[in-house]
Amino acid sequence: MRVAIIGNSGSGKSTLARQLAAAHSLPMLDLDTVAWESGKIAVARDSLAAALDVNAFCSTGHRWVVEGCYAGLVRAALPYASVLVFLEPGVDACLANCRDRPWEPHKYASQEVQDQHLDFLLTWVREYYTREGDASLLAHQALFDEYRGAKHKLAARIEPGQLDALTR
Repeated sequence: MRVAIIGNSGSGKSTLARQLAAAHSLPMLDLDTVAWESGKIAVARDSLAAALDVNAFCSTGHRWVVEGCYAGLVRAALPYASVLVFLEPGVDACLANCRDRPWEPHKYASQEVQDQHLDFLLTWVREYYTREGDASLLAHQALFDEYRGAKHKLAARIEPGQLDALTR
């Protein structure tokens, strides 16, 4: 079981990845941890170094889940993946999930610091449908369309009891 998950910020990628990891005892890689410089906000790492980290994670085990909004980094995981999941619940669901997001200590020093960046995040989520580049709907859809392995595109959250259907 090697699951790659892609989608907009707030689409439920981390939630789904945590559910899969807990249900199947899978190691999990949040691509934010390799895409950005540790301890810094919005300072991108070298893309080759980030892709090498994804490759190292994916090549060392036969069971894992990788999630993120970076098409290039998800693409680096796909040669090892057994399934690709594309979450696209729509802008309203993504915005609501961002507003309800718990504190992410691996990204922000405190809940207050995270909350200070909420307006930026909400704008980023809205722009998903019109921007170009690695973290756009266009890039995610192209990645999904190109992938020849098992794949699922979901427009709504799934219940924990439905998780096994994703990994087939």
